Amino acid sequence: MQQELAVLYVEDEVRSRKVMHMLLKGRMGLPNVTIFEDSANFLQRVQALDPKPQVVFLDIHVQPHNGFEMLRMLRQSRDFDHTRIVALTASVMSEEVEQLQLAGFDGCLSKPVDMDTFPDTLGRIVRGEDIWSIAR
Repeated sequence: MQQELAVLYVEDEVRSRKVMHMLLKGRMGLPNVTIFEDSANFLQRVQALDPKPQVVFLDIHVQPHNGFEMLRMLRQSRDFDHTRIVALTASVMSEEVEQLQLAGFDGCLSKPVDMDTFPDTLGRIVRGEDIWSIAR
């Protein structure tokens, strides 16, 4: 995994933030990890990041802007043309997967993330693979 990889995670649940922080910074040793606890002033906050994230994980049910709204903001900004944007959600039905795909997400991971397979999954996302790993 590239040490200079920058990742953003937007998540309102404390436990999920802790797990992702432990995975990305602790286990994987990535130095450029930013975690937002909410989506207030989302676009301004993400545009202020340096370096810009190459991968963004969005909780779908965060407030005040949900994952779909944050995705639209990123897709409308030229700064994030090549950013991989992946939804993270605790419960996804098959019709919701279709909504996520149509909205323009590059994938979806179910929470909690699998700590053993996540490093490989992140590598696949970075290489441009669309990942739709949904727990059934």
